Amino acid sequence: MSEEHKISFKTYSNVLIVLLVLTVVTVAVAQVDFGKVNALVAMLIATIKAILVLMYFMHLKYDEKIYWIIFGSAVFFVMLLYFFSELDIITRVIQNSVL
Repeated sequence: MSEEHKISFKTYSNVLIVLLVLTVVTVAVAQVDFGKVNALVAMLIATIKAILVLMYFMHLKYDEKIYWIIFGSAVFFVMLLYFFSELDIITRVIQNSVL
């Protein structure tokens, strides 16, 4: 069993401020056209925000390492699913309609 930990109000406030700033960045980035990397930029910002929430609000930063392994394996399989979905979309042959 891990020790009890206490997170200060200042830490929570700082994380909240960073999350709010990243939300503003998300809205600002949505107004800019990055071409093919639009989804990548959006996913990068969302990933950073998710990591902050996981680490501080869900206390993953202070939990046992097995939880990191479980979380990491879940992320790995989601990325694998995304990769195969993209691979399927990229390798499809565009067919011209006869109608």
